[in-house]
Amino acid sequence: MLKDISKEYALFVTLISLVLFTIYEHTLAHTNMGNIVGFSILFAIIIYASLSVAHHAEMLAEKFGEPYGTLILTMSAVTVEVMIIAIMMLQSENPTLARDTIYSAIMLDINGLLGVAAIIGGLKFGEQPYNVDSSNSYLSMLLVAIGLSMVLPHFIGEEHLSIFMLFTVVVFILLYLVFTKIQLNNHKYFFEYKGEDDECESGACHTHREINAWYHAILLVVYILMIGFLSEILSVFMGNNLQELGLPLTLGAVGVAVISASPELIVAFRAALDNRMQTVINIALGASLATILLTVPAVIIISMIAGVDIELAITPVQGLMLGLTLLVSMVNFNDGETNMLEGFLHFILFIVFAFVLFV
Repeated sequence: MLKDISKEYALFVTLISLVLFTIYEHTLAHTNMGNIVGFSILFAIIIYASLSVAHHAEMLAEKFGEPYGTLILTMSAVTVEVMIIAIMMLQSENPTLARDTIYSAIMLDINGLLGVAAIIGGLKFGEQPYNVDSSNSYLSMLLVAIGLSMVLPHFIGEEHLSIFMLFTVVVFILLYLVFTKIQLNNHKYFFEYKGEDDECESGACHTHREINAWYHAILLVVYILMIGFLSEILSVFMGNNLQELGLPLTLGAVGVAVISASPELIVAFRAALDNRMQTVINIALGASLATILLTVPAVIIISMIAGVDIELAITPVQGLMLGLTLLVSMVNFNDGETNMLEGFLHFILFIVFAFVLFV
């Protein structure tokens, strides 16, 4: 085990970076160039650490199989996302940060991640099969979750908004527990795809006993904590850069979404190149669902404890983009196969999302 740890170069890099930036954070934050350099270096280190998160999550996925693997990965990403949002909420007191981050994460997961994965998979394999029951289950849950948390608040009076948020916390936790039970027990086969050449069909399936689950799980948690600590420092440089350069504050939310989703992006692209579109579907749609069902209750509770304002109701532009994304997803993911055209449509929506940020 010590030999394996000695090869965890990202761990040593993040630990050294954490010490150095803790010492020199205030010095760098006083100058424009220092903010830019600090942000660039920290962002690169966090992405480097995310590669290790993806690696250890993949090892656990190989050990336990689907859908456990992608569930571990999405939980890791959501944990990072909640940590960063909480830090930035308390520092910037931006009431729309959580909403913009959740919206950005959905756009990134469904239109960016799934769109690009379907394009590269389509170029290599033509059409890639998956279990249509999984996409139907995810999309129906997404419709309910987005509608309740980000649309319905528009129609709730100010005097009842606090109690409605508490009600949302209870409902979302219940929804996630029920959906997870269905995903892991009752209807586990919804989230698996076994083709004609699947090794399990011919009895050649085997467990990976040589993979040390405890080792990978502990390092996964350590990397997530390191990313959280580094993200606290990154948020200072990010806020200063956005203010100095006059960039939209929503770019901060996009940055949070990119950081939290980076392990998922890596694993999803690898899965698409290996013709494992079921894994891509589970990651993209599962991450979007986990982002809403777990992040929304977390930020509501944090806002109530810290006494900061929070705004979850989406803007008209965000509502239109989310509506188009879900509508196109329902049309595209109802036949059990993805292709390059479907991926291209989602990628175009992602490009529009990025363009609208600056309009």
